[in-house]
Amino acid sequence: MLIKNASVLLGKELQYIENTNIKIQNQRFKRIQQNIGASSNEEVVDCRGLLIIPGFVNCHTHIGDSIGKDITLNSSVDNRIHPVFGAKTKILNGTNKDTLEAFMTHSCISMIQKGITTFVDFREGGLDGILILKNVLRNLPIRSVILGRIDYYQNHNEIKKNSLLPKSKFQELEDLLKKCDGLGISGANENSTAVLQQYSKTPKMRAIHSSETKQSVSTSKKITGKSETIRALNLKPHFLVHMTHASQGDLHAAAKRTRGIVVCPRANASLAEGIPDIELMKKSGCTIGLGTDNVMINSPDMFREMDYLWKVTMGLHKKRINPKEILKMATVNGGILLKKDIGLIENGKLADCIFIDKHSLDLEPMHSPHAAIVHRASQSTIRAVMIGGKIIHGKI
Repeated sequence: MLIKNASVLLGKELQYIENTNIKIQNQRFKRIQQNIGASSNEEVVDCRGLLIIPGFVNCHTHIGDSIGKDITLNSSVDNRIHPVFGAKTKILNGTNKDTLEAFMTHSCISMIQKGITTFVDFREGGLDGILILKNVLRNLPIRSVILGRIDYYQNHNEIKKNSLLPKSKFQELEDLLKKCDGLGISGANENSTAVLQQYSKTPKMRAIHSSETKQSVSTSKKITGKSETIRALNLKPHFLVHMTHASQGDLHAAAKRTRGIVVCPRANASLAEGIPDIELMKKSGCTIGLGTDNVMINSPDMFREMDYLWKVTMGLHKKRINPKEILKMATVNGGILLKKDIGLIENGKLADCIFIDKHSLDLEPMHSPHAAIVHRASQSTIRAVMIGGKIIHGKI
C-alpha cells in the first residue's frame, strides 16, 4: 500500500510533517518520504486532510471486569478491587464464561474504535482466565500482551515468615506461562520476598502493581519495615504500575532497575487515591507509559486519559507541560516499555496507526497537532484505524 499526501507525527519525537508519502509492506512501514512512486498493482490511497498518528498502546488494563461497570462506586479500594476479598473478585467468580467473554469482547471492540492498537492486560483467574481472554481475541485484530498470575496470595503472617511458593503451585505456574506473555503480579503485599524472588526467575515479561494507595504503602512498612516498591523490585519487574505514592527514593530505584512506570491517573482519581506525580517521575529518570486500568472503573479511552493527565498535572504543579510528552506516554513510551516495534511511525516499525480527520469540527483549525490530539481529539475524530498495514476500523 502507498499512502499519499498525509500529515504525520513521525518518529520517536512525534515530529509533525505536513505532507509526505508512506509505503507499507509486509505489515510494516517500509519508506516514509515525499515523491515515492507506486509499484505495479499497488493500492494507492490519497490521505489529503488526514493526520496519521501512532496507534495507542494501552499499557495497563483489566478487561475481565468489563461485567462490573461502576459497581460498588463508593466503596474503598480494597472493597472494590482487592484480589482476595474485593467485589471485583466475587463478580468474576460469579459470572459464567460466555457472559464474561461477551463483555470482554465489547471492551476490545471499544478499544479498537478509540485507536488502541495494543493493550496490556493483567489477567486474573489463573490459566482459565488467560484462556478466556485468548478465546475473545481469536477473531479480533487488536494486539495484546497478556500478563497472567496464579491464584495464590499470602497473608501477612506468611509474608513476615518469608514463606516460599508451595511446590504444588510450580506446575500451575509453568502451565500458565506457556499460554501467556508473562506475569502481572497483584502486589508486594500479597507475596513474600521469597515468592517474588521465585517469580523473578521466570523467563517472560514481569510487571507488578506498586505504591498505588497510601494504605498499601503503610501496610508494607508495617508488615516488613520496607518500602512497598523496594519489595516489589524483588520481582525484577520490567515495569511497575501506578507508583502514585512512591517516594523519590522509590522512583530513583525504579529508574535504575526497570524499564519504567505505567500510570493510570483516571483510575487513581476515581478511587480517590491521588494523582501520580509524573514530573517527579521524569526528574527521577523514569520512562512513563499510560494505561486505563480496570474497565469497572474507567472506559478504555486513551484520549480521555491523556486529556485528564495533562490538565490535572498542570493544575497541580501550576506550570505548562508540553502536550507532546503526554502523547509520547500513550504511544512511543509503550513500545519502549514492552520492547516491541509499536508506538511510533518509523521505517521498519509495525504499521499500527490512527487516521485523524484534520477538518473535524473539534480540531479545525489545527494550530498545534500535539495539543489537538491530547485534549481535543476523540473517537469521533478518527477516520480509520490500521493494525499491521490493514484497516481494521473505518475507511480511508
